[in-house]
Amino acid sequence: MTAVLVLAFDTATSAVTVALYEWRPGDTVYARGSVRGMGRQRHAEVLTPSISQVLAEAGASPRQLRAIAVGVGPGPYTGLRVGLATAHALGDALKIPVHGVCTLDAVAWATGSDEPFVVATDARRKEVYWARYDSYARRVTEPAVGPPAEAAEPGLPVYGEGAALYPAVLGEPREPLMPSAAAIAEIAIIRLSGRPGLPLLAPEPLYLRRPDAQEIGPRKKAIQ
Repeated sequence: MTAVLVLAFDTATSAVTVALYEWRPGDTVYARGSVRGMGRQRHAEVLTPSISQVLAEAGASPRQLRAIAVGVGPGPYTGLRVGLATAHALGDALKIPVHGVCTLDAVAWATGSDEPFVVATDARRKEVYWARYDSYARRVTEPAVGPPAEAAEPGLPVYGEGAALYPAVLGEPREPLMPSAAAIAEIAIIRLSGRPGLPLLAPEPLYLRRPDAQEIGPRKKAIQ
């Protein structure tokens, strides 16, 4: 197998994160570059320059990419839309596959923990997105959204920004607090190489509740 370049990024949180990984014969994986920038309300402004920066620093061109891995959330509608639209546009233009990775799984993978834990990220509205894991490579519940108390499990540490926002409920927060594109790239490469691990998903947004903005319905007739 010739070397494969995998571009990964995530825009499901306030941290826009991008990474480029090289996958060589024998399943050897090299990090070619990564960047993270704060993009709350600025995802569209931050993502494309970050991708260009990572490629330029690695001396690579978009035409050398062979796959894209993108975080699919759960996360706010606007941020997810930017990342997924960019992933689809690149995949279509370059004629390469696009794979989705749960953003909670990216946080879990980066922990490297072999003990059970919870990942919780900010869902706004005084809620968190969360899931439970047996280890960094095995999720045991479906992603959910709800009050921090729903994510709390006595005796289990909590990773992610959610714990930092609600330490009184979820306990002392543990790093990492944010997902990394490096973790997304590694999850994708593990599965693409045929080894067991966290699942790859369709590159579609993982929404767990309706977006804040709703279509305006038909006008109601005035009572005569």
